[in-house]
Amino acid sequence: MPKKLKEVANEATENQLAVKVRESANQIWLAGLGAFSKAQQEGAKMFEALVAEGEKVQERTKVAADERLAEVRARASGTWDKLEQVFEDRVARALNSLSVPSRKDIDVLSQRVAELTEIAKRLSEEEPHGRTRRAKAE
Repeated sequence: MPKKLKEVANEATENQLAVKVRESANQIWLAGLGAFSKAQQEGAKMFEALVAEGEKVQERTKVAADERLAEVRARASGTWDKLEQVFEDRVARALNSLSVPSRKDIDVLSQRVAELTEIAKRLSEEEPHGRTRRAKAE
């Protein structure tokens, strides 16, 4: 049976399509092989470039982390200073409410005692007229 013209045209088109698909698949395969070969040749260079880039990123990250850590430390230090001051104020108020003298009060009293001691010493050396010093009992 003779084939009809349409069937012959369809077969030719199907054969051409199959050839085109095969050629395209072959080109994709060759491109993949080429990429693999290129990667093998330049793999060491690429690896070194990636390591260098990683070192740069690590350094930037370290600098940023150090800056942030310094900020946090400064803030924490300020907080501890405030907390210490609040504690000292509360202890001072508690001691004051118990009538415990402060360091300032003790310093003033010590100064006054020293002054009075000096006055007493001078007075004991300046005996009034007609009085004699008592002799020490032996």
